[in-house]
Amino acid sequence: MNAAEIWMNRCLELARLGAGKVAPNPMVGALLVHNGKIIGEGWHQAFGSAHAEVNAINNVKDKSLLNEATLYVNLEPCAHFGKTPPCVNLIIEHKIPYVVIGMRDPNPLVAGKGIEILQAAGIAVAEGVLEQACLALNKRFLCYMQNKRPYVILKWAQTNNGFLSPDSSKMSAAQFEEERHITGFLVQKLVHKWRTQEDAIMVATNTALSDNPALNARAWEGDAPIRVVLDQHLRLPQTLKIYDQSQKTFLLNGLKEDANGNTIFLKVDFSKNWFEQLLEKLYAQQIQSLIVEGGGQLLRHIIAQNAWDEAIIFYASRSISNGIAAPAISGFIQQKLQLDEMQMIQYINK
Repeated sequence: MNAAEIWMNRCLELARLGAGKVAPNPMVGALLVHNGKIIGEGWHQAFGSAHAEVNAINNVKDKSLLNEATLYVNLEPCAHFGKTPPCVNLIIEHKIPYVVIGMRDPNPLVAGKGIEILQAAGIAVAEGVLEQACLALNKRFLCYMQNKRPYVILKWAQTNNGFLSPDSSKMSAAQFEEERHITGFLVQKLVHKWRTQEDAIMVATNTALSDNPALNARAWEGDAPIRVVLDQHLRLPQTLKIYDQSQKTFLLNGLKEDANGNTIFLKVDFSKNWFEQLLEKLYAQQIQSLIVEGGGQLLRHIIAQNAWDEAIIFYASRSISNGIAAPAISGFIQQKLQLDEMQMIQYINK
């Protein structure tokens, strides 16, 4: 890595600290370098709070150095009034002469305007440093802005002989409860960490009935995602955890559009592409990411429509004699990771 890439890599490290806290804004990190030394750094810490550039400038003890410093930021500085004033104004005000940007902001309110304003003020701007890494970091934001829908992540665990879970209809409730957990505590903790970084999480009717999942992030500190439950005919009993009002829950159905506290009924037309309708409704709610955790029929439906962006699959070493078959999927393998006796493979849909 050259010097610019090293500093940009630090911006990305800082930006990741905002994961799960800044949506629907992107994750952004910034630092100011003077004579090869960092004199200030910051990141966007929460939606509605100060942007990364503001925090970095505020952390510089000797502001007289700013007119000889270089600002590094992984995303083009904003040029519009939102929850906070435009960052370009602050950069110009402090007479920072050089700005290095990882990627342009796809938000049409910015989209090159920040760069133009800086250059018009006599500031030298370089862009495209570690651009692919910057794009990957904010893939959810990019999908939301460019495709007008949330980024869709599929997640499941399967046995080494290709089953998602045992077949509850062919065993006692006690036996099913004993055998249904394919993954262990380490994987559960990792999955709950991921949940705090995503906006919404989805399951279908049979999974809600058989597992009665809470769909929260109890094994990791952070905010739980919005629950999305497919229940076409509204047959799920209100004794299930999805009705406990502990977090916002969307019930996707074909009967009514209504709300009761944290339980919100979203009506779609199941004679048409209902998953596309769901994504449109989630986009309207400023939801940038949706992680789908089951069941098998729902996962296969999304795969058949090619309506997914990423899939994370845990392959266990254990097997079961009978069960519900896991979906088949193909894609570009982004990452492989060994966790205890399980292998995790991350696929990208390309």
